[in-house]
Amino acid sequence: MPDRNRPVVVITGASSGIGKALAFEFGRNGFAVSISARQADRLGKTVSELQAAGIPVYAVTGDVAKEQDCKNLIQETVNTFGRIDVLINNAGMSMRALFEKTDLSVIRQLMDINFWGTVYCSKFALPYLLKQKGSIVGISSIAGKKGLPGRTGYSASKFAMEGFLETLRTENLKKGLHILVACPGFTASNIRVTSLGADGKGQGESPREEGKMMQPEEVARRIFNAVKQRKRDLVMTREGKLTVFLNKFFPGWLDGVVYNHMAKEPDSPFK
Repeated sequence: MPDRNRPVVVITGASSGIGKALAFEFGRNGFAVSISARQADRLGKTVSELQAAGIPVYAVTGDVAKEQDCKNLIQETVNTFGRIDVLINNAGMSMRALFEKTDLSVIRQLMDINFWGTVYCSKFALPYLLKQKGSIVGISSIAGKKGLPGRTGYSASKFAMEGFLETLRTENLKKGLHILVACPGFTASNIRVTSLGADGKGQGESPREEGKMMQPEEVARRIFNAVKQRKRDLVMTREGKLTVFLNKFFPGWLDGVVYNHMAKEPDSPFK
């Protein structure tokens, strides 16, 4: 029987990258872990690795873009562990294409996963999180604070997610609910490999040098500490912090800087 006194974390998109690293980080710090992802085989491999590390784990295959899948994840977690203390909305998808050439289905898909996935999971987990005075974490991006060219759907979904979580925080100000918005910056993960092009097909490989980016384990460690300290916001890179600061005071100037920076990506969709 599971230890029902052990705190429980739910992590979406946990079969690889930041989600998988978060499962290990929270698990090694005393949490039981409930994880979800769309690919059953990769999710099963992650479960085996967590179990080998002695971490209590439960897995639910599902797609956060589907309301019923999110409801099942939360209900099965509660049925198994009896509680939820932390919900980490990590599942996400990106894109890389000019809006004028992008099929609208790409924008809808990003909104369904990045925004609605967060809404669905938060909705069903909220009663249990309020009971524990727990935490909701949204894995956002600097793209949720400054619109990035070539990433219209991604920026829109992250802006929407941040607005939703900020409102949820204020609504529950007197109820002890903690909400963290975490912005890792460019991280070595497969989100760019699975990033969608204008036609909705995966771009296939990252346009950036993964080895020079922050590693998922470092991101997970920082997020765990921020949850422990019940921080409000976490921007993890100097570039990200500078972007947020400059956008407050020099937004027009920063538009040009961001344009020039993003245009330097290999095979950039604009120049």
